[in-house]
Amino acid sequence: MAPAPAPTGLPVEASVAALRDALAAPGAAVLQATPGAGKSTVVPLRLLDEPWLDGRIVMLEPRRLATRATARRMAHLLGEDVGATVGYRTRDERRTGPDGRIEVVTEAILTRRLQRDPSLPGTGLVIFDEVHERNLQSDLGLALTLDVRRSLRPDLRVLAMSATLDDTRLAALLGDGDGPAPVVTGSGRAFPVEVRWRPRDRRQRLADAVVGVIVSALQEDDGDVLVFLPGAREIRWVAEGLAGRGGLGGLRPVVDVRPLYGALTAAEQDRALSPSPPGRRRVVLATDIAETSLTVEGVRIVVDVGERRRPRFDRRSGLPRLDTGPASRASAVQRTGRAGRTAPGVGYRLWSESDHSAREPFSEPEILGDDLVGLALELAVWGAPPGELAFLDPPPPETLTDATLLLRRLRALDDDGRPTATGRAMVELPLHPRLAHMVLVASASGASGPGRGDTPGTGGVACALAALLEERDVLRGRPDSLSADIAERVRLITDSRATHPSADPASLATVRRRARQLARRVGAELVAGDAHESGAVLALAYPDRIAQARGGGRFRLRGGRGAALAPNDPLTAAPFLVVAELGGGPRDRDDDGIRLAAAIDREVVEQVAGRDIVEQRAVVWNDARDDLEARVERRLDALVLARSSARPAPGPETVQALVDHVRSAGLGALGWSTRARSVQGQAAFAHRHVGDPWPDLSDEALAADLDDWLAPRLLRASGRADLARVDVLTVLRERLGHRLVGDLDRVAPAAVNLPGGRTAKVDYRSDPPSIAVRAQDLFGLRVHPAVAGGRVPLAVHVLSPAGQAIQVTADLPGFWRGSWAAARKDMISRYPKHNWPADPAAAAPGTRAKRLR
Repeated sequence: MAPAPAPTGLPVEASVAALRDALAAPGAAVLQATPGAGKSTVVPLRLLDEPWLDGRIVMLEPRRLATRATARRMAHLLGEDVGATVGYRTRDERRTGPDGRIEVVTEAILTRRLQRDPSLPGTGLVIFDEVHERNLQSDLGLALTLDVRRSLRPDLRVLAMSATLDDTRLAALLGDGDGPAPVVTGSGRAFPVEVRWRPRDRRQRLADAVVGVIVSALQEDDGDVLVFLPGAREIRWVAEGLAGRGGLGGLRPVVDVRPLYGALTAAEQDRALSPSPPGRRRVVLATDIAETSLTVEGVRIVVDVGERRRPRFDRRSGLPRLDTGPASRASAVQRTGRAGRTAPGVGYRLWSESDHSAREPFSEPEILGDDLVGLALELAVWGAPPGELAFLDPPPPETLTDATLLLRRLRALDDDGRPTATGRAMVELPLHPRLAHMVLVASASGASGPGRGDTPGTGGVACALAALLEERDVLRGRPDSLSADIAERVRLITDSRATHPSADPASLATVRRRARQLARRVGAELVAGDAHESGAVLALAYPDRIAQARGGGRFRLRGGRGAALAPNDPLTAAPFLVVAELGGGPRDRDDDGIRLAAAIDREVVEQVAGRDIVEQRAVVWNDARDDLEARVERRLDALVLARSSARPAPGPETVQALVDHVRSAGLGALGWSTRARSVQGQAAFAHRHVGDPWPDLSDEALAADLDDWLAPRLLRASGRADLARVDVLTVLRERLGHRLVGDLDRVAPAAVNLPGGRTAKVDYRSDPPSIAVRAQDLFGLRVHPAVAGGRVPLAVHVLSPAGQAIQVTADLPGFWRGSWAAARKDMISRYPKHNWPADPAAAAPGTRAKRLR
């Protein structure tokens, strides 16, 4: 019989009996109890001696910190050391013993066990703690466990514990053919927490607002303070504010400020959780790592800025981005509840009550907005499509498709979506699939890519890069003041003698320790002096993020997205980059800033992405040369690696390129003669005023079917000169046909006859058509000139001997009878040597006369 702890007095104790009954019958249950009820530490201990429990209890926690703290708390309740009855296992630590009955693990540990042996031998109960957090690994682990229970292990018990999740959906998911799983509801919080609203002025710096509330709370309230901030950056800001002017120097007792976030070492995290010595108080500055599963001893004050930072997958770019946004109402409840774990407390919220009511009730599940590459690989290795597994929210098909495409590019999946040997090895490494692929390939070949020769330290470089990208940057400073060169960081990790003025010793130690763990695991070695291989190695992880220089520190990513370095970054001279992280860099450009990257050359691009590089031949119009050219490009998606050009040969591509140019530039690119434009105008007039059977020969109508009439005339063409040689007049006549060509001058004559044997060319570009004639050539004309069988009068521009306009008229006889008298006086004055009869209709045209007296 397992040792039993003394009664704890925690609220969840009252729910244990109902929970035992629920698990005894159907074998799956949901426990919903508010923060501080004691779910994580009491429930596993109270279920140890159940007759149905054949094996150990495995309990999943969402974070390493909670995993260690929960195991230690349960061991303390039993009066034992960790590793006896209760142990824990994380990615980096293992504290278990041969007689262990309860094992607290991080979520990925369970997934690995299921993939290695789905029957979970020796395990009788799996507890999913804090399922309301909806972590991707938790959702996956629950789906795989339920699949095992329904197919291999019907005796396996499953318990899901939540503080705020919709228990109806969860119960339905855990249920079977007989209905949903039973739900056991626990009692409330152990101690009351008073909520105080302190909305901050958005014009005020976040750190200043938080420092002000902390100082006020320490003066007004008892106990230690737990402050929730979005990330490590804000934690540093607040810590600096507390240490400087307006900080805690004048308070008594002395206050210790301790940071708490995921990138800290276990010792640093444990120090933040440990109470201060007697006579001192503590301010813990934490991310949401402290939101659930933790009792921070001595905390009776919570200050919450109400924000949360989390990665989101940007499908357009294929890159993750960190989004900072409002925390949900459920998260606010969890955070405030930390103040009431051991005594009555107070929670300060730096937003308004009205803002609170408008917030989302729950945080969005990671499966709906996160990078799903790891999930896609796990599902492929499991051998079941997502639709066959029980997910609270199924993964979005579009994001899953993108993830599958990347896994094929990384050679983790074959063309049928089955895992390759590389893919199966990748899931065994506790890394994102990108980084796992990089570490495995670099370590196995000892080189950064095919054909580069053996480089013993390359596997170590891969481990250094993986550790760096998993943890946090080892350099501190403004993003646009730090070089984006990741090789600088690798040098610091692989060479213990290397220095950098912006290096952060604590972060560097953490990343170096993690790199060594990975190196031991894959048999690699961290070798000083191999940082120059960083780009080639990084390209193994990010072949889809190769970027090409386009001048001025600006780059184009393989997918077409723009990115830029800070102006003075040394990497601006690189012809190609591999981009590991966006978000830093310049703020005055439309391009995304490049936060971390490594330089590579064309040779590496060819090696890493060789099978994706294509040679494209195209016949295109070169605007600079104003002519056609045959262009050959070696392309990697949006990147042009090489380009050459020549005069195109005749053929279908050339014909199509010329037709497309005419379609774009207009029919003016063709060889129009004066006569061709005249015929076009005549035909347009006939189409407009007569209609059928006259076709539309306008530029717009001709452009609409260029493929029909122009393309056949370009079969031997090779450039712009051939367009100029196209006989448009013949084209127009062919489209009119023989009969209409014969009728054209009758309906729309090109010219009209004038008295004295002269003719006047008709301009059909205007409506109505027009002629421009010297007045003398109109003398003797009694009838106004017209076309279309006399139905359409022409607009007659009456000109002086010098070609200047005298009058525009549509009624020439009326002009002679009317305003000609005034015009005649002006003409006599200006041109006295010409004959200006009083009645032009009766005069002979063009007659020269003596000077009028």
